[in-house]
Amino acid sequence: QVQLVDSGGGLVQPGGSLRLSCAASGRTLDDYAIGWFRQAPGKERAGVSCIASRDDSTYYADSVKGRFTISRDNTKKTVYLQMSSLKPEDTAVYYCATVLCVRVGGEMAIATIPMGSWGLGTQVTVSS
Repeated sequence: QVQLVDSGGGLVQPGGSLRLSCAASGRTLDDYAIGWFRQAPGKERAGVSCIASRDDSTYYADSVKGRFTISRDNTKKTVYLQMSSLKPEDTAVYYCATVLCVRVGGEMAIATIPMGSWGLGTQVTVSS
């Protein structure tokens, strides 16, 4: 089982940028698709982005397309979520996790998996 530690959150002004990191330990990262979820106060957890394990195919929620970029560095066992043009509605706790990141009906999709590994979360606050 892989262990995940997410980090990189903070307070940023609208229009600013942050880069979240998801560092893996215990096993090689190559075998896992990694995803990011977020949960804002009073809202359900939502999938934000994921990157597949084999071909690095990616998924983005409509709300972040064009603003967020997910990438992985298997040598560093780390997945990154570069967030730009941040909006107040991006404020949430962000979690990385091992996920299903697969093509469904021609489009990529993200799904949680039973017994998946999760980070503890990192707070992102977008406010002036």
